Amino acid sequence: MGHTEQAFEDAIEGWLVDHGGYLRGQPSNVDVDRGLDSAELFAFLGATQAEAWSRLVGLHGGDPDDAQRRFLDRVVAQLDERGTVDVLRHGVDDLGITLRLAYFRPASRLNPELEALYAANRLTVVRQLHHSPKAKGLSVDLGLFVNGVPVATAELKNPLTGQRVDHAMRQYAEDRDSADPLLRRCVVHFAIDPDQVMMTTRLAGRDTRFLPFNQGTAGPGEPGGAGNPGRGNGRHRTAYLWESVWTRDPWLDLLARFVHLEQPDTPKRSRAARHTGRMIFPRFHQWHAVRALAAHAGEHGAGHRYLVQHSAGSGKSNTIAWLAHRLSSLHDADDRKVFDKVVVITDRKVLDRQLQDTIFQFEHAHGVVARIDTDSSQLAAALGGHEAKVVITTLQKFPFVAGQVGELAGTRFAVIIDEAHSSQGGDAATQMKAVLTGRADAPLAEVEGEAGEDRDPVDGQDEVATAIDALVAARGPQEQLSLFAFTATPKARTLELFGQVGVGADGEPRHRATHVYSMRQAIEEGFILDVLRSYTTYATYFRLENAGLDDPEVDKRAAAAKIAAFVSLHDEVAAQKARVVVDHFQAHTRGQIGGRAKAMVVCRSRLHAVRMRQAIDSYLRSTGIGLGCLVAFSGTVTDPDTGASLTESGMNGFPESETAIRFATPDHHILVVAEKFQTGFDQPLLHTMFVDKKLSGVNAVQTLSRLNRTAPGKDSTFVLDFVNEASAIETAFEPFYDASLAVPTDPNALFDARRELDQFDVLRPVEVDALAAAWFATPSSDRARREQHGALHSHLEPALVRFGELDEDDQEAFRRALDRFVSLYTL
Repeated sequence: MGHTEQAFEDAIEGWLVDHGGYLRGQPSNVDVDRGLDSAELFAFLGATQAEAWSRLVGLHGGDPDDAQRRFLDRVVAQLDERGTVDVLRHGVDDLGITLRLAYFRPASRLNPELEALYAANRLTVVRQLHHSPKAKGLSVDLGLFVNGVPVATAELKNPLTGQRVDHAMRQYAEDRDSADPLLRRCVVHFAIDPDQVMMTTRLAGRDTRFLPFNQGTAGPGEPGGAGNPGRGNGRHRTAYLWESVWTRDPWLDLLARFVHLEQPDTPKRSRAARHTGRMIFPRFHQWHAVRALAAHAGEHGAGHRYLVQHSAGSGKSNTIAWLAHRLSSLHDADDRKVFDKVVVITDRKVLDRQLQDTIFQFEHAHGVVARIDTDSSQLAAALGGHEAKVVITTLQKFPFVAGQVGELAGTRFAVIIDEAHSSQGGDAATQMKAVLTGRADAPLAEVEGEAGEDRDPVDGQDEVATAIDALVAARGPQEQLSLFAFTATPKARTLELFGQVGVGADGEPRHRATHVYSMRQAIEEGFILDVLRSYTTYATYFRLENAGLDDPEVDKRAAAAKIAAFVSLHDEVAAQKARVVVDHFQAHTRGQIGGRAKAMVVCRSRLHAVRMRQAIDSYLRSTGIGLGCLVAFSGTVTDPDTGASLTESGMNGFPESETAIRFATPDHHILVVAEKFQTGFDQPLLHTMFVDKKLSGVNAVQTLSRLNRTAPGKDSTFVLDFVNEASAIETAFEPFYDASLAVPTDPNALFDARRELDQFDVLRPVEVDALAAAWFATPSSDRARREQHGALHSHLEPALVRFGELDEDDQEAFRRALDRFVSLYTL
């Protein structure tokens, strides 16, 4: 019958055998106790390593049957100790003889022998696969094997018979024993119906966690929600799984170059810990993005730009690691290497360890990944040497290499930018371009250092876009550089620099990301929380908390006091806001996430953050409430009332570098911030945010998105906004919910930005002209150079004085206007 589960099995097995490069496996050949198909294993060994096998038989005493038994015992022991993936990639040593259990496709096709060995792999699909040594009747619908080693199982469900994918997940969780050798050997288990695919890498009874393996409603790499697009023509929505993923070449590629063991993030990882990590299997958007980007680069070569708009919760670190490894060995159709070096630009130290661990599992070779953590000579050696394929650095390191690297002209680079909105400066990127193109002729920066202090994310994204614009060219693309930019929230300029040109819904040209995993899909798939679901302004919150104020039974004096508090709150009285923060935390937040929930207060300036921290501490002392509060801001703040100089470390009582670590402990509950920790801060226990700062655009999205990380027991978030309108925040999120589009820049926008600057009366044309003349003058002597330095500062002084006379709000508005002008000017 065509509507049965058996018919579903027929369709998948038939496609894999007829089109996918599989053989039909025999259930009777599977050794349930060992968890192997020994017939397929020895067929593969005989076809690929007959001579080595013959020598091993001799070492085992000459009896082939006894040698097979002993070798199978050795394989089982190695699978239990090292895991399926490592054994498939690197083989098994037995009495000094190494036997490979699989051959993966080499990076190039220059070696016919390796190509022949790869072609000899035996992929089998086994239906109704019995897996239990104890309960002989238990079976899974499908099993996938590589040379007799089980790598995947699948439970199929058919809605026409009343069952869907959630029934398959429940079956795995409740009816499958994770201790069964065959199930334990598998890398991944799939729950499938005609509409959805879910997967897990670890069976753990009722604690089994399945993740979606779906394309998204609009298809791979397109903006949409959770699920899969309709197929039409009588085909299943989930046919991509067996037609695109399980098919022989992509499936072997996935096992060879994606699956890896994520190591515990501890300072000293024991030998045992290295084998008890979490198996990482790519989600569909990760797998598709890496393959699609590499395919385009392989076909079109270096010199292109790509923008990957993957939401928070997308697993971006793994995507970058997989892409970096693939690009480092990518060859074109003529078997020529596409890139000589892959450079990963990031300020996240965790990505360093992750890249090294992941790539070492693929290659078992040290030195492939070079982390630049000392000085410019280390970077020069990594860029110019032959050992390192992937170089991890910060943008700030490039200016100090220009005079040290000699023959880099003509070397082809893939540059992966982790977070295209991070706080990195344009001068360094100019030097980066000079180094990588062999044109080290721009002036060197004066001070070497790592990434600077946290800045407003609005400024940061424009800065890095401006910086990378220098990479793209001195006003034109560089054929030897390909740029791969990753960000969840691209601004218009980022889209213009890295994105591709398409057509919007209105038929007009729009810049858009190359590959999209939308915020909408991440929310619907449960990887992040929707922070707007529980967003409220203080005015609304006040009405909800005090719904009885119009009730004549309400005490009039109490009502008047609450209204007065509301008014004074809007007069920015820190003590009143501190009381709201603490009282709300006590009443609503403290019990969330099993009593571990934390809150953040976002302030408009460093001084406001200082005052808020002081007010919260004062209220906590007066009430005896046991909460720990920290503050985060850059530099030194001078209290205008007392003249005291205050720093983050001084107020917290420990170095700035420990703030995030201390906030994660149970002793601290509230973090007051000004600019810092509004972007790139990942603390899953953060549940509540109090906003006391005007937010707009990408700044609003990045700030509120600090709450969206998931954690066990976290099923909600809360935002209480003192100053913004709900409609404005919703408008800010709208462009990033599905995918960002940007209208090509209107040249008149530059003149509009200039007029916006003029209203502040900070910059005056006469002074700008005088500064430019001094800047571009060529000093004829050391004395003239010293005089030039003084002249530059003297021409800047009047503007700095006028800027200092502005109040803080106008200073912030001026910075935004100036950043906008500079960004537009460099386009």
